[in-house]
Amino acid sequence: MKAYLLGAAACAVLAGPADALDFSEWTVSPYETTIGDELQLKLGGTANGSAYAADQPDAPGLDRSGVTGAAVLAASLQRTYDSGLSIALKSTFQVYHDRLSIDNYGGDFIEKAYGVVQTGLGRVEIGNTDGAAYTLAVTGPVVEGDISIDNTNASFFKDPSTGQAFINVFALNSAAENSLNYAKISYYTPRLFGVQIAGSFTPSEGKDVVPFIDNGPDVADRQKSIWEAAVSYNGDLGPVSMQLSGGWLAAHDDDKMPGHAGLNEWSIGVQADYALTDDVKLSLGGAYRRSNAYTFNINDVLATGDTISNHLSATITTGPWIVGGELGEGTADGRLGSPDLSVHGASAAVGYVLNSNLQLNVGWEHFTYKRDTGVFYNGLPGITMDAGFLHLQFQV
Repeated sequence: MKAYLLGAAACAVLAGPADALDFSEWTVSPYETTIGDELQLKLGGTANGSAYAADQPDAPGLDRSGVTGAAVLAASLQRTYDSGLSIALKSTFQVYHDRLSIDNYGGDFIEKAYGVVQTGLGRVEIGNTDGAAYTLAVTGPVVEGDISIDNTNASFFKDPSTGQAFINVFALNSAAENSLNYAKISYYTPRLFGVQIAGSFTPSEGKDVVPFIDNGPDVADRQKSIWEAAVSYNGDLGPVSMQLSGGWLAAHDDDKMPGHAGLNEWSIGVQADYALTDDVKLSLGGAYRRSNAYTFNINDVLATGDTISNHLSATITTGPWIVGGELGEGTADGRLGSPDLSVHGASAAVGYVLNSNLQLNVGWEHFTYKRDTGVFYNGLPGITMDAGFLHLQFQV
């Protein structure tokens, strides 16, 4: 009930007079300066926070604080030559997060630190950054990425047994990304006739920026020699703008235990945008991912069984308003004592773009988890959770 009351109150906020939400005169630009005569320094970042009311089974130790948030600082140092060659060092740092707003990289303070060389023949990246399959992935339109149920960065449900986000049991994620921010080398071709092709090589699970110098954590079934390939297409088919993507990853199990194997996963995605009028745009899309990593855990890659994540979404944009909905489904085949897991997710959200820096969002999301053996913290093999939220996203 609290979730619905919060949603109703937030809708009233967004439905207020447009003048009350007019922040168009208040904007913040990234900090930029020139070092010497040639180096360009740029500082920016993002911050987000949510107030929420969650309806989930009670338990001793369940924290119902009702707020979550995170902040990331981004920095780049770039030099561009007269020939068009560009060399840059880029990095992002997660300077704050709580237990519910841990991103793709496990809460690393240094999320990314990598070099980029851009030429007319393409782009090369070396260091701790995303792989080619994740970078080019299309997963469908969303009102705002942090609050999407697919690869979310802001969860509203807590597991009292761990103090962490409940969805860590098995999170929906329809973009192949198991090379995470491990040190790697990637190449991206120029986009020709709407097509871009890319590939990455990640020697190990090391995070020491320079590839080949660290084998990563000394754990069983760690993966090494992670190869990935990706392709994307952006183009117009008559009045419809299309985006398509496909990605693939494969790796070798460096310390194989019985029942385990090397990584093999792939994903595909599509999005179509259509202008209903000069002021109204409809977007539809979705994605599919299959992996032999149990619940997409790169250190639990099984010889049999698959983990699957599906995502379908739609948005309508008019002026500063964005209205959208999402559906997500996931299954993980359990082996070696791990249960079969399934998750169903759904969400609806309304966003209002205050200016180029700020977006205010209100919405609702739902998750149902089931397992074939064992129980969740509520003592049952199934659990259902709902939440209403008010979310503010700031970026510069």
